This record gives sequence, structure tokens and C-alpha cells, in this order.
Amino acid sequence: MPSLLFDTTITLNNGDKIPQLGFGVYLSPPEIATRTVTTALEAGYRHIDSAQWYFNEAEVGAAVQSSSVDRSSVFLTTKLGHADKVQERLEESVAKIDPTSKGYVDLFLIHSPTAGPEGRPKQWKLMEELVKDGKAKAIGVSNYGLRHLKEMETYAEIPPAVNQIELHPWCQQPAIVSYCQSHNIALEAYSPMVQGTKSSDPTLLKIAEETGKSWAQVLIRWSLQRGFIPLPKSDTKERIISNTQVFDFELSKAQMDSLNALDKDEHVCLNNTEVP
Repeated sequence: MPSLLFDTTITLNNGDKIPQLGFGVYLSPPEIATRTVTTALEAGYRHIDSAQWYFNEAEVGAAVQSSSVDRSSVFLTTKLGHADKVQERLEESVAKIDPTSKGYVDLFLIHSPTAGPEGRPKQWKLMEELVKDGKAKAIGVSNYGLRHLKEMETYAEIPPAVNQIELHPWCQQPAIVSYCQSHNIALEAYSPMVQGTKSSDPTLLKIAEETGKSWAQVLIRWSLQRGFIPLPKSDTKERIISNTQVFDFELSKAQMDSLNALDKDEHVCLNNTEVP
């Protein structure tokens, strides 16, 4: 397996490179989100994932603007969360994330397929316009299942660069993963640490003891070795830093096999991959 480093990137189907280890800001309240993202940037993260539904896009943007890290070195993602006033909401998000005269986001996702079979193509066409206008470098989807992805083949002029779904050893979604991998769609893993619900799992704790790492670090490493783009989240400085310390060890084949065997299609988040 090629060596994984903190600055390891994955090349998207538009040619852009996305840092493989990302940083999520779900449930980071606006009053602390700027501080949290500032801490993440100081810890070395260069990939931040936000969304309209997180209500902290402006705070994420403020952290990047005030950082000593150049904007061009930070990969910023946000997500469309509404089915109405789509064009207006897309432009508002870009302005919040990057309030400069040439503001852009590196990746804009549709947060969920809930707009339905008639609404999804309309949303996507407006996303494509955002790319053509230079306000988004890449576009993709989140929580899209097989039916939604196959449907996109009939209307997407620009194919999705990313599908962001729940991925961890207990929820591996093999059919969606296989489709995305065969169609050059990068897979982002949200809730890679299962929101802490598996911190006492015997298999996980055994591997943590064997590697001298925390259960959280083992799960992040599993995601990286599977070729996913994990998005660990924390507002605690120590954990933000700890979640980056996953590049000085490697899970063995036996350890990966043990974790891969845990799959139960067990979701800790609302599963929208099966909506009509």
C-alpha cells in the first residue's frame, strides 16, 4: 500500500486534488466554529467540510480569511440543503465561505436526494452553472444511493466528483462504494468515528491495543486505507490534534479484515440513500 501522509491527496475527476484527511464542522455552533476551524488549520488540516444546514458557513469562511494559511491552500466544501431558491442559496453560500471579490468554493455538494426525481436534475443544472461561472471548482452529491447515481447518468453534463455518505466498519455500503469506485467518484466518509457509539467494541479495542493507538485513530486509519476521505469532527483542541496522528502506523491485512467483517449496514445517521 502506498504511504499515507498528512498531505496525501486524491485526484478528483475534474483534475483537482482534495486532501484525503478532512475536517467536519457538523454541529459546531456558530459561536465556536471560527475558533474550531482556526485550531484545525493550525493543526495542519487543509480540507474543511461545511453545509448550509450546519449554519456556520460564514464562521468557517472567517477562520480561513483570518488565517495565515493562504486561501488557495485550503480546500473548502459546502452543501446545498434546500430545494427552493436554489440559485440564490448557492450564491449566498459562496459569499459566506469566501467573501472576496473572486470568491469560490472548492467543492459544492447536494446534501440529500430528497428533492425527488423531478427536482434533482434541476438542482444539478444550477450546480453546473456554478462551475461554469467559476464559483465552484467541483460539484458532487451527498447521501446519494445507487438509484440516484444511475439517474444522474441521464442528465449530468458534469459528472459528480464526490459522493459523501456514512462510512465506517459497521456501515460499509458496498454497492454504493463499488459503483462510485468504478465511475471515478471519490467517496467521502462522514461519521467515520460512528459518533463514539462503538468506542467499547471488543474488536476495535483489541486493534487499538495492538497498535498503541486510540479507537478513534484506528477508525480514521481504516477509512484512509480503504481509500475514503474521512471527515472527523471535534470542537476539542486535543482531539482535533489527535485525529491527525494517524500517519505513523498502518493497519495490517488481518486488522483490516477484522474491521471489514464488522459490517452490519448499521447507520448512526438518517439514511437518505434509499429515498425515491
